[in-house]
Amino acid sequence: MEGKVSRASRKLEASPIQELSHLAETCGAINLAEGFPDFPAPPHVKAAAVSAITSDFNQYRHVQGICHLLATQMKHRHGIAANALSDFVICCGQSEAFAASIFAIVDPGDEVLLFDPAYETYESCILLAGGIPVYVPLSPPDWGFKKDDLMKYFTSRTKAIVLNSPHNPTGKVFTKDELETISEACKIMHCFAITDEVYEYITYDRELHISLASLPGMQERTIITSSLSKTFSVTGWRIGWACAPANIASAIRNIHVKITDSAPAPFQEAALTALQSPPDYFCSLRTEYEARRDYVIQILSVLGFQVRFKPKGSVFIFAELPDHCELCDIEFVKKLIEKAGVAAVPGCGFFHTTQQDGENYQRRYIRFAFCKSGETLTAARQKMEKCVNEDGQFSF
Repeated sequence: MEGKVSRASRKLEASPIQELSHLAETCGAINLAEGFPDFPAPPHVKAAAVSAITSDFNQYRHVQGICHLLATQMKHRHGIAANALSDFVICCGQSEAFAASIFAIVDPGDEVLLFDPAYETYESCILLAGGIPVYVPLSPPDWGFKKDDLMKYFTSRTKAIVLNSPHNPTGKVFTKDELETISEACKIMHCFAITDEVYEYITYDRELHISLASLPGMQERTIITSSLSKTFSVTGWRIGWACAPANIASAIRNIHVKITDSAPAPFQEAALTALQSPPDYFCSLRTEYEARRDYVIQILSVLGFQVRFKPKGSVFIFAELPDHCELCDIEFVKKLIEKAGVAAVPGCGFFHTTQQDGENYQRRYIRFAFCKSGETLTAARQKMEKCVNEDGQFSF
């Protein structure tokens, strides 16, 4: 029966990252690969979830209060006037919100633009919908794109462009000028924008997150997706949302209901408490993550990695392999797991465009997650240092 699987499923291939994750688990490696914290979620948020469970909020449920809170926050932070009753869909994490958004607007043959490198889930959703991913390369080291080049990737078949800012894996926060370029292209080509804003509260060096939907003429054509996961260290709760014009939100809601019916009820209740956290919580979040970012950059630099771009947001550092290293990214990560007991992610899994001019940088990046405890980061440093010889080079 192996030949009976669907065409859609055959479009999805297992990535090297999955194989390496299995190897890391087998070796008991310290996990700097996956973007989830290994420290506790905020006590007030956990207490709210426990209270919800003991209060028997354990059945199918839609908590409208989340939508009201999100609408208030979007108005306050971005000047976006969204209707709490019609424009929001509570989903099982940002991943489902994004997938349902793609299924709501993409028909077979439609093209969807993605900035490259890109989080791999985006492509999978587009392929499952029958769409065609079209990649717009971002150029290292600052991961920018040329304003004049963007329009050449749009065609009459372009249905949407995906924007992830702050960006995974690079930590880039798209500038106001870049957002204006994207918005003008969307308006000229009459297409949607789908944003992934899960790191909206995690920015550094006084950098501010700007939602694309806040730009003139963009709210009517933008689908915002985000979640509770990163901001409140609850990636396993699966509470996310989409915000879109009412007719698009209705289509997303219909797909969500058919697939999962509702997001986890007690965690929706806890979201009410989380979203009402005081301003000091969000300030502390940024401050603590910024300190972790700087610590890991220091570690990697001492070990010979090249960090040419200091992340402005997210919880990742996209570092280049040391100049003297002759291994490619996958080979290096495998050795790092086996010899040092530290897991990271090879950068090639995020790249999809063909390199030009003989460059080979797409096999030279490693992604490290720094959303870990100080003890974990220190232990990882000590393990990696043991694999460095007297010349300051990795001995594998």
